Parts: sequence; C-alpha cells; structure tokens
Amino acid sequence: MEIVPDTSVVIDGRVSTQVAADADADSEGNGMGFAGATVVVPEAVVGELEAQANDGRETGWEGLEELQALVELAESGTIDVEYVGRRPDAIEKRDAGEGEIDALIRDIAGDRGATLVTSDDVQAEVARAKGLDVEFIEPRGRSVDHLEIETFFDEATMSVHLKVGVKPYAKKGSIGDMHYQPIRDDVATEEELRGYAEDIIDAARDSPDGFLELDEPGMSIVQFRDMRIAIARPPFSDAREITAVRPVVKTVLDDYDHADELRARFTEQQRGVLISGSPGAGKSTFAQAVGEFLVDSDYSVKTMEKPRDLQVGPEITQYTALGGSMEKTADSLLMVRPDYTIYDEVRKTDDFEVFADMRLAGVGMVGVVHATRAVDALQRLIGRVELGLIPQIVDTVVYIEAGQVHTVYDVKTEVKVPHGLMEEDLARPVIVVRDFETGQPEYEIYTFNRQVVTVPLNEDDESEDSGVDRLAKQEVEREIRSIARGHVDVELRGPDTAVVWVEEDDIPQVIGKGGGRITDVENRLGIDIDVRTLDEKPTGPSGGPQKDSGGEQGEIVQPEVTSRHVMIPLNGHSGDTVEVQADGEYLFTATVSRGGEIQVSRGSGIAEELERAIDRGSTITVVPS
Repeated sequence: MEIVPDTSVVIDGRVSTQVAADADADSEGNGMGFAGATVVVPEAVVGELEAQANDGRETGWEGLEELQALVELAESGTIDVEYVGRRPDAIEKRDAGEGEIDALIRDIAGDRGATLVTSDDVQAEVARAKGLDVEFIEPRGRSVDHLEIETFFDEATMSVHLKVGVKPYAKKGSIGDMHYQPIRDDVATEEELRGYAEDIIDAARDSPDGFLELDEPGMSIVQFRDMRIAIARPPFSDAREITAVRPVVKTVLDDYDHADELRARFTEQQRGVLISGSPGAGKSTFAQAVGEFLVDSDYSVKTMEKPRDLQVGPEITQYTALGGSMEKTADSLLMVRPDYTIYDEVRKTDDFEVFADMRLAGVGMVGVVHATRAVDALQRLIGRVELGLIPQIVDTVVYIEAGQVHTVYDVKTEVKVPHGLMEEDLARPVIVVRDFETGQPEYEIYTFNRQVVTVPLNEDDESEDSGVDRLAKQEVEREIRSIARGHVDVELRGPDTAVVWVEEDDIPQVIGKGGGRITDVENRLGIDIDVRTLDEKPTGPSGGPQKDSGGEQGEIVQPEVTSRHVMIPLNGHSGDTVEVQADGEYLFTATVSRGGEIQVSRGSGIAEELERAIDRGSTITVVPS
C-alpha cells in the first residue's frame, strides 16, 4: 500500500501517530493499515514546510519534526519512506493558499494510484471529485485547560514579556499603577520560547477557545480566551519574543464617575464617542463596559478590532479586518445595521475615515484613541475630515486616566465671534468644546487666517498672554513678514490693537499706497495695527531691545529641515506640551511625540514661520507650555 500525505496531516503529526497505532493494532485488522505501507512524501510538502520554517512559523517546524519521525519509523522497519516529485517554485509557494501545492500533491497520488491522506476538508473533496482514493483523518483536537505560559501570571499580572537571552519581565499592579519588573533570574532560552510558541499555536488551532488572529512571516498573534499573545521571530525581530497580555479587571459602567449622565447620553440618541487616554490607562476596559451597557439597554452592538481582544459577552459579535481591510468590514457592517459599533483602535488616517463614514451613515460609533490630553483626540481628526463635520462625527470625548473617567467633553458647532476677538464681521463656525460636567467652554476650534487653530479658553487669568493673544500676535507677525524684508517685532496692546516695528526702509512697503496694504491686513485679522520703525521701539535697562513679555529662557534646539518636515528633536520630553520660540518670540505650541520630537509639515504657515526664523539665524528655543 502506498499513501501520499499532504501538508495538513504532516503538520498535525497524524501519519506517525496512525502508523504507531496500526502497529499496535490486534490481529483482527483494526486500524487503517498504515503500518508496513510505503509513505510517499511529495517534495512539494517538504518545500512548503521549509518555507514556513524559514519564515519562523511554528507549523513549519512541527511539520519538519513529523518528517523526522517518519524517517525513524522507516529505520525501525515499520514503514518505507520515499520522497518524490519536484519542489514548488516561488510562485506556487506564494499561492499555496490558492491550492497550487495541493494540486501538485494530488497529481502525485493520481500518477501512482496511491491513497491521498489529508486532514483538509477542501483537499479531500477535490481529490474525491477527481476520482482519487482518499483517507480523511480528522484534524487533531484536544482539550486545553491552560497554556504553559500562564505559569508566569498571577492575579496582579497584566502582561508577560519573554525574549531569548533576557530575563522574563512582567507588568504588575493595578490600572494606572503598573510596574515593569523582572520575574525570574534565569534568562529565557531559544528552546524554552519555541516550546511556549508551539504550545500556543497548537492551542489556537485545536481548541475552540482560541484562534490565530494573524500569521505573517516573523509575527503571529493568537487570541486564547482572554489573552492576546504576540509571537515575534527573526528576521522581523532581532530575537524570538513572546508577549502575552490579559485584562486585569472587568468593569461595568456603574464603576465610573458620571455613570448616570453617560448612560443618559448614550441612550438619548446614537452618539459619536471617542474614548481617549494614554497606553495602559484603561480605555479598552471602559469601552467593554460601555458595550455591555448598550446591549443591556436593547441596542445591537458590534466591534471592529485588529486584533480582537475586547472582553465582551457573546451577544456582541467581534469583527476584524475583512480581507485585510477595515473599509470592507465597515461596508459589511452597514448591511448588518448595528445600533452601535465599537472601533478599537482608531489610529491611522484610514481608520478615522472609516469611523467618520459609518458615523455619517447614522451608526452610533465608539472609538478608542491614544491621546495624552482629551482635546488631542479631537485634534487627530483635523486634516483627516472636513472641519465642519467634526461635531457630527464626534459629539462626546471621554478621557480615561488611571482607570477612571477623568474628563468628558461635549462637542458642538456654533456660529459666533471666537472668544477674544472683537469685530462682528469675524463671526464664523466655531467648534466649542465644553466640559460635560460644568458646561463651561474649554476650547474653541476654528479657521483663522487660512489655518485651523485650537485655542484654550481656561488659561490662568493672571498670565500675560492668553491663547488668543498668542494666536493674534502670531498672525500679525506672519502677515507683516510676508510684506517686509527686514526684521519685524510685534506687541499686542489690547484684544484688538497691536504695534508693529519694522525697518525704516520697509515702512512704505508695509503701509502701502494710501495705507491700503495695512488696511487690508487689519480687515483680514480684525486688529488695528500701528506701524513704527525699529528705532522707535523702547529699550530695556541694558540698552538692548526690550524682550517680549512672554519671552522665557528655554532649551536651545537645532531644527532639521527635510523634504517634507521641519523636525525639532526633544529627547526626554515625550508627551510634554511646549512653546517653540525664536529669539524669545512665540512661534507656536506643540506636544512632543512619543519618539521625542516635534514634526511640522512643510508648506504650513507654522513651518514657513519656523523656516524664516532659521534662515535669519534666530536662536530656536522651547519652554514648557
């Protein structure tokens, strides 16, 4: 008897298992008769397993171990092993999921009149349709009580981090008070992590409690019960690494501040909500509580996640990227018509666009967003969607800090004169961001002189320059510098009055014929501007030019101009909000990225202002905002 195993039964280790079982069968002929057979192994199987092993996939290593077990059985005289056929080419290996390698295996079975052995339903049905003799072995299944990696967890452990050559680490504590600490003195070994990885992949494949969320060369992501496990391998990572994360608490909406108000807000109409906060703050935990509250309130709720790791009840169906695209998932969900969809996480431009499309289609949306301040969640929409649509897309921002609701914002559009400006003809649509609890406006977002600006309204009244003052000064300076060729200084003398000092040679250019040019600037900005020469500017006690009232000694930086950005390096300031100044003059306010830098897109008004300062040789400094 000749049998031809395909890749599925080799990976599962079913051939050697069945040979051993048949060898132990009694004389009545129980078993499939694999003992004593000739096992014809297609080179196509070997090539597919080798490719998987080279990609670092555990299935490839498991399949190669099965081939070695078959060789040992052949050496003991239990079976004969023969390798036949040709190796698949690169295109066939790439298209293995389309059945190219399965076809090569069927051809060998057909040419030799052998029995095809498979655990793949589709392969079995196609082979039978072609008239081949098929032995179908049920895929391996087992009851998984626990994973080996779970021995590293205790009640206070949120995540375990294993890497070859490094001591095992874990994050322990409570939400908002997590500590990253070693949990063993001995370093993890390659053999140890490979064993954990095989156990995890097997459990995902064999147990109904788990599934393989992602399987790419160098990275596999498994969801097993409440654990999300990422397995990274070279060359994607510099060494084999396993990171397992699980929720440390499960909450309900009543566990949070403002629970009654939030319940009423979610149920009075379908909302657009952004749940924001820093990594590990408890955003997803709050999102889960919201989802289960909505289900209990008779709403149909779905999720969009990649990977799927929200711990929600079976009433909530969890969707991932369809064909690798969340846009396709959204199209499918629009046919399902849920009342609410929880989108975890909204990060890239495509995510925000999908979120906006679903919200504008009338679906209630709850998005989870990384942000270091509540208002930053809204600012991530700026430039990605039309400014006037933002309150229709997001009307509520919930900021989570240390596992609790820290801030709730209500977002609406009003047509008004922005706070701090005076002229009635400056009225425009303004996004007003109010504190949900007090009803007091905290920020205004609007277009000012062709730029979208976010102006804080709750600054200390004793501070000499409010956000509007700095904005007005910045815009006056930008307008005058676009006209003048020499140095420009600006000082605000009131909410709608400014004094501008320029070089004497620039006075005619700035004022224009009959005062027409400066009048145009005044009308555009709604500010009365008094133009004077630099010689008329008052001096300080030392005889030098008087410093701007907002000028504060700061850290000197060296901006780098690239083809697309002006970058300011600020190592050690990640997440800080700072003011960028040139020679002590305010330019703009920004939040330092997690990578320790500020990036300003070239072509924007802020970038142009910064580049002019660099070209003038100004000293660029940053000070805490």
